[in-house]
Amino acid sequence: MLLLVALLATVGGAGYWYQSSRSATAGGAKATPPVPVTVARATVADVPVLLQVVGRAEAYESVTLKARVDGQVATVVYTEGRHVKADEVLLRLDTGDFEARVRQAEANLARDEAQLAKARADVRRYVALQARGFISEEKVNELRTAEAAALATQKADKAALDLARRQLDYATVRAPFAGVVGARLVFPGSAVKVNDTALAVVNRVQPLYVGFAIPERHLPRLRTAMAGRQLPVVVSLPGDKGQRFEAKLRFIDNAVDAATGTIQLKAVLENRDEKLTPGQFVDIGMVLETLTGAVVVPGEAVQQGQEGNFLFAVGPNNVAELRKIEVLTTVNGMAAIGKGVAAGDTVVTDGQLRLAPGATVQVKTPSAGAAPTAAPRSGS
Repeated sequence: MLLLVALLATVGGAGYWYQSSRSATAGGAKATPPVPVTVARATVADVPVLLQVVGRAEAYESVTLKARVDGQVATVVYTEGRHVKADEVLLRLDTGDFEARVRQAEANLARDEAQLAKARADVRRYVALQARGFISEEKVNELRTAEAAALATQKADKAALDLARRQLDYATVRAPFAGVVGARLVFPGSAVKVNDTALAVVNRVQPLYVGFAIPERHLPRLRTAMAGRQLPVVVSLPGDKGQRFEAKLRFIDNAVDAATGTIQLKAVLENRDEKLTPGQFVDIGMVLETLTGAVVVPGEAVQQGQEGNFLFAVGPNNVAELRKIEVLTTVNGMAAIGKGVAAGDTVVTDGQLRLAPGATVQVKTPSAGAAPTAAPRSGS
């Protein structure tokens, strides 16, 4: 009898424990706390569609000067890295051989001019004798041929003299335009070979080209933005956005690079203070168009998933709603939304990792030192 009472007490206790456990579990599920999140309100603003790429500064004009005659360097006049004017003398070759050739050509010309003068005099004299019947027509024709040959020789001598003088002039190397001359490449005594030996490099840096490439998908917008005007380009130094330079888009290449899917562009920058140097990397920014009255949210609200961009909005009763969105552009930390969000909607900017559709959220109160999120300024 005592054994039966003990067995019934044990079974009753187990049933009470099981029922209590289920009740506690059910009560815990109902008591799931809301997810703390930070939110912001979607606003309306004019948002620029800003294209940002990396480019490189290029010399507006660049030339590697080479000798047009064989010779030997006599003097190097220029100083490395300094500005030079157009037609300024940079270096001279030894002119001894060229001066001798000029004198030789002058002597040949003088000799053949004397022979030409004699041939002309002979023709005049024999024409007069022919008129008096003393010589034949054949003899006069022979003298006329000699005169023509002497005239041709004189012209050849003049051409040879011009060539000798040009070669003498080529011995003096001058800057073809105003710019900055580079490092010294030859020294006095260096042998130079025609059209082979580099003597100096001159770069024109005022103005300056800025070359860069953009993806081909931006071409339609770019051509629309360029219609009837020169598109402004903002140039800045990597890591130093405080220095900004204004340029104008000047050149679009005539073909897309099939290997990269990009097209080359060039902008012209005045570079009056010469703060940029050819070969230097720069950041490029271009406003292709401005989205008027676009719905904008902080960029932190936008998430990426397998099906594209999405965000969480806070609906009635603080319930999280998953919204699939279309992002038109992002600038200054703000995203312009094409669809999925309306002005005035509340979106989650922090805490999304713990959210699921239908979850209850609790908006965290911003700290006193936190600055409110600002909408992008028009045209920035």
